[in-house]
Amino acid sequence: MTQIAAPSPAASHWLAPLAFVLIWSSGFLVGRDASHHADPFWFLALRFCCVALLFALAAWWARVPWPRGLRRIALHLSAGALMSGLYLGPGWWAMSHGLGAGVMALVGALQPLFTALISVLLLRQQLPARAWAGLGLGFGGVALVLWPRLMAGSQAALQWPVVAVAVGSIVALTIGSMVQKLPLAAGDLRSASCLQNLGAVAVLVLMALLFGQPRWNHSPLLWGYFAYAVLVLSIGGATLLIWLMRHGEATRTAALLLIVPPLAALQAWAILGETLVPLQLLGFALTIVGVALVRRG
Repeated sequence: MTQIAAPSPAASHWLAPLAFVLIWSSGFLVGRDASHHADPFWFLALRFCCVALLFALAAWWARVPWPRGLRRIALHLSAGALMSGLYLGPGWWAMSHGLGAGVMALVGALQPLFTALISVLLLRQQLPARAWAGLGLGFGGVALVLWPRLMAGSQAALQWPVVAVAVGSIVALTIGSMVQKLPLAAGDLRSASCLQNLGAVAVLVLMALLFGQPRWNHSPLLWGYFAYAVLVLSIGGATLLIWLMRHGEATRTAALLLIVPPLAALQAWAILGETLVPLQLLGFALTIVGVALVRRG
């Protein structure tokens, strides 16, 4: 019987990041449209509740060890609250209040800069010049990709309170990503992800009670978005993100997010019919080069 060869380590090194950016970039389109059919806080709370249940069942079926000790459990809950709750909750809220998906993706591109600054100022890490050049080149490319969309129809959405909430969500994602990298946060992905999603649920339920509305139209499109968010974005994308952060440096992993905004713009062109001008195509190429520089640096 012919056996199918497993992917080589070199192929896996690139397949995982490629799958991650494809999945992660689609989340902005889901967040933008799902907010028209349901309250974003309640949508996300129910989503992560289902994800936590699925990971708990997977951990029970495989009989994997669970994190022990209050400090280790608290780190997992904190990572989930930051990376999912305080990132997606405010981010989806901002999109539901007029911030375009492209603008939110552009704000998300700030994460590598925050990661680099925290690494240098607080962790005393040294970044090579190539990494700094790659971050600058990547951010410039993202700006070129999204600038025409910002100028064309998103000016009304650029209100300071909404933008401040969006930027705050990226700061939470940055800190949560670094918490995820701590040795105490290590463990089996299934049991750890269950705890982290429970941390996100706690934060999102609190935000839903404070700022949300009981809005859910039960349309087939909404349930389709919900299934995609649970199975693809959370089970697939979030697991890949955690795996990538555990197998690479924090700044290098965060640099992968630079690909997400131009790829989100490309998906919006393919799905929503939004056109890409030559300036945006140039920005897409510059972003890819910037990410490659950071990965090699």
